[in-house]
Amino acid sequence: METKPEKSLNFIHEIIEEDNRTGKYEKRVHTRFPPEPNGYLHIGHAKSICLNFGTAAKYNGKCNLRFDDTNPVKEDVEYVDSIKEDVRWLGFNWEGKELYASDYFETLYEYAEFLIKKGKAFVCDLSVEEIGKYRGTVTQPGKESPYRNRSADENLELFRKMRSGEFPDGEKVLRAKIDMTHPNMLMRDPILYRILHAEHHRTGSKWCIYPMYDFAHGQCDSIESITHSICTLEFEVHRPLYNWFIKELEIYAPQQIEFARLNLTYTVMSKRKLLELVQGGFVSGWDDPRMPTICGLRRRGYTPEAIRNFADIIGVAKRDNMIDVSLLEHCIREDLNKQASRKLAVINPLKLVIENYKESFIEEIDAVNNPENPEAGTRKISFSKVLYIEQEDFMENPPAKFFRLAPGNEVRLKYAYIIKFTGVIKDDTTGKIKEVRCTYDPDTRSGMPLSNRKVKGTIHWVAACNSIEAEVRLYEQLFTKEKSEEVEEGHDFKENLNPSSLQVKRCFIEPSAKQAKPGEKYQFERMGYFCVDPDSSKDKLIFNRTVTLKDSWAKITKA
Repeated sequence: METKPEKSLNFIHEIIEEDNRTGKYEKRVHTRFPPEPNGYLHIGHAKSICLNFGTAAKYNGKCNLRFDDTNPVKEDVEYVDSIKEDVRWLGFNWEGKELYASDYFETLYEYAEFLIKKGKAFVCDLSVEEIGKYRGTVTQPGKESPYRNRSADENLELFRKMRSGEFPDGEKVLRAKIDMTHPNMLMRDPILYRILHAEHHRTGSKWCIYPMYDFAHGQCDSIESITHSICTLEFEVHRPLYNWFIKELEIYAPQQIEFARLNLTYTVMSKRKLLELVQGGFVSGWDDPRMPTICGLRRRGYTPEAIRNFADIIGVAKRDNMIDVSLLEHCIREDLNKQASRKLAVINPLKLVIENYKESFIEEIDAVNNPENPEAGTRKISFSKVLYIEQEDFMENPPAKFFRLAPGNEVRLKYAYIIKFTGVIKDDTTGKIKEVRCTYDPDTRSGMPLSNRKVKGTIHWVAACNSIEAEVRLYEQLFTKEKSEEVEEGHDFKENLNPSSLQVKRCFIEPSAKQAKPGEKYQFERMGYFCVDPDSSKDKLIFNRTVTLKDSWAKITKA
């Protein structure tokens, strides 16, 4: 039997393999996924989730879910809950106990005092704006704060007063004492603690000073005995600072490894910009199906299997690159093609009357539930004299090679009969076609003598007698520009928003869809994959289009 070739290791796994070979970390593999709870996770985070949790699973290790909650002004329990839901939905778990940077606030504070006593940190009275001016530029060295040479005892006293709440926000900060001429700007006496009289979602009002992300992040990895701190590439420049903290604090050192973040065409991946879209009302919320958030993708009909497969296909790179969003869409098509039940639905209805079919007669016809899965079986659909077809499936004056319904053309109605055009009825005022007339060949249904008669076109339909109405939301890319986050100076990324990213229509669908439940996924034959929206009810069915059957968007935008 032919065996599937084993996938080659990515560069992160090569590092881990070498570490295990040499006995580094005693062959332990302990990773972590450390989101800040200041927004909802997006598809880029999904890549990181799959990498961190997947790496731990590959090497029989552990992966922590840790919230780096060091800024109470921007953080919220809502975000914490959404992150836990998203990670769990993707198929990963953290042994029932998530961790928080706030778990270690006391330890981090002790670390700060240790640096002060060692002469490696000082309390600075400069404002944030003044600190920025003192820092210099990439080509010019910075200059030292006039408060840099305070004694350790004075710094310790001031820092303890900062903790006890004796100073207002912004009056003082604690800074590391490194090198104001260092070529890496982050090493120029960075801020370690700032004063924030703000309620924290876990510690309440216990603290009024909070560690900066750069001071907390690496130390939390150390406290948790993380072996491989896997970060995105923008943290590469932070690594010398993290190493300096570890060295000066004389604590356990994890190994930081950077990989390229995910960049998708026609997609904004900045949490700040996504928040701007939500707060500005440009989308309906974080879970708007046009958003690249995990909850938005879930609402649109994406599956965790498709997202995990996408993460596996794109792999792990050392340098930034741009991934075509059509690859993500390919992954969901592949997954839904295998599992989604088929339905007949007409989104732009045109009335079709079969002149030689019996009045008031309703015929039951077998339709396949999923041709990719023989065990899915069949269902009954109704056929009657009056049907609805798609407006696009009829043309009175068609171009060459138009094989759908037109004068002189015969087409097959999916699962049913071959029909032939006989005429149209138009609106007297507008001249618009409101009804198409045809005849059918009763011997062409499955099992009949002429069932195998060939015609060049097959179209879908629903019977007018018992079809149900539903709302369909047709989504396209949220942005029109391939590199949506790149804007010229003086312009705003929202100028690239696609005005046609959402179209809401009423459609007719076969009656078996009446029982559809929120989250269920279907293929509307010839139309695409659709998911039942959470706002659906028995009185109002709402379907979100997950993706078209073919990559029509890419063809349009690249034409």
